Amino acid sequence: MIPSAVCYRCDRKYQDDRVRCDCGEPLWFDADSTGVDFSTRSEAQGLWRYAELLPVSGLEGIATAAGRTPLVRSRRLDRVAGCRVYVKDESENPTGSYKDRGSAVAVSRGLQRGTDVVGTVSYGNMAMSTAAHAASLGCECVVLVPTDIQPGRLELIAQYDPTILQVEGDYGDLYHEVLKLNRDLPVSFLPSDAPGRISGYKTALFEIYESLAPETPDAIALPASSGGFASGLWRGILDLQNAGLLETPPRLYLVQTAASDPITRAFDANRDEVSALSTEAVGETIAHSIGNPDPPSGTRALTAVRQTGGAVCSVTDDDIRDAQRQYAQRSGLCVEPASAAPLAGVARLGARGEIDDDETVVLVPTGTGFKEMGTGSESVQTETVTRSALSSRLESRLSG
Repeated sequence: MIPSAVCYRCDRKYQDDRVRCDCGEPLWFDADSTGVDFSTRSEAQGLWRYAELLPVSGLEGIATAAGRTPLVRSRRLDRVAGCRVYVKDESENPTGSYKDRGSAVAVSRGLQRGTDVVGTVSYGNMAMSTAAHAASLGCECVVLVPTDIQPGRLELIAQYDPTILQVEGDYGDLYHEVLKLNRDLPVSFLPSDAPGRISGYKTALFEIYESLAPETPDAIALPASSGGFASGLWRGILDLQNAGLLETPPRLYLVQTAASDPITRAFDANRDEVSALSTEAVGETIAHSIGNPDPPSGTRALTAVRQTGGAVCSVTDDDIRDAQRQYAQRSGLCVEPASAAPLAGVARLGARGEIDDDETVVLVPTGTGFKEMGTGSESVQTETVTRSALSSRLESRLSG
């Protein structure tokens, strides 16, 4: 059966692969989860464990390696976060980020529906992921990036041999431009909240549920940019509730960079819709991947937070740097700046009394920090010693 694309807000259904409803809100695929029972399922590989809840007929290439990331109990982060911490390490995906979940489903669906070329708008993890998945399936890929993209990021994207177009002008407007191009050109552009991507993202929620069963986490905290990943986790929660497998949903906590935080502002102002920030209201940040001033699924993500009883907050670059250090030194994980934000955010929410110290919170680092090594401003402090002085110097350091 061909799945319907459904609007979460007005329930209107579409049989094509459009991204947005006529009401203006983004769509997702409607999957009948009635009767789903994960405990009786065979050990399928990766995302295909949830095959009946995905809008594809099969997965090939590196799509078969997406998902099944570890959920790690990180006791040494408890004191930092102020609660019981589990870490869902999405850096274990093929290209190092959660975007592989979305690309695995969206790119595969595009090919199964007869497209010859896929594309996306991104200068980071989604660009790398889309290009990699297309390459593994022998599909052409087009990536639209801004003119001021860092050379290092271009190199990471280019290794998969997509067509890369640096586009002049307001980069944020490209989201809406590619929706028009989808109608006019033989290219299937897969933006951040394409329905296929949302279906892939929800599998992270299923894995968290299975890993902790029979318990469920009190909350899940993740970085927020376009709102796509938050939408996927919410869709996963709804699927489990419809299946009768989840009685009380985990609270969703979204964390943004204070330099660009439209969802936080809408939450704090008790608004039901997210408004784009003006250019003057946006600052510089080290967390580039969540510095989105006009998130296309922002209102849906805000709705997910309200429906689950969660919250949205923002953290500074200094908070993010400290959280990165805590991740590395207390859990052994190297995470990108955006991925460190939830740890800082949960600590802030706990201090506000919104999270109790005995509650279980799953932090979701969405991408590896290894891609950004060598691009930071911090110098590494080292010391040179002679071989003859090595023993005495070590003794001095260890005793100090």
